[in-house]
Amino acid sequence: MLYEINRADVWVGEIEDRSGGLADKLEILTKAGANLEFIVVRRLMEKPGKALLFVSPLRGAAAKEAGLSKASSMCVVRIDGPDQPGLAAQVGRAVADEGISMRGLTAASIGNRNVIYISFGSVADADQVTLCLNKVLAETQLCP
Repeated sequence: MLYEINRADVWVGEIEDRSGGLADKLEILTKAGANLEFIVVRRLMEKPGKALLFVSPLRGAAAKEAGLSKASSMCVVRIDGPDQPGLAAQVGRAVADEGISMRGLTAASIGNRNVIYISFGSVADADQVTLCLNKVLAETQLCP
């Protein structure tokens, strides 16, 4: 199969929204042995001086040291495979055709590889999308 599509755990926690706040937290994770693929930080507009950090993959011990917990209010699907023009649009259309709304999408292409993280509000939605994308992306023809 060209694309690996599976559920992913994302870990979340507040950090200080200040110079060095993110670096401090990432250093704790590094010292605990984390090798992160996914890092997203968003300011909390309703809490001045705070931001939310999302990371993946992570193990419990490193998460505990850094004060992070599994993001229980979202279910994440991770897609890993070859990059090609229109991949995100194809994924977006497949999800829309299932009648499911995404909570969020983060994607990156490096060289000829692509990784997409999509969050959903329920396990049922994430599972339905995983089945759908396994079928849709199995039929994908790579551009030359």
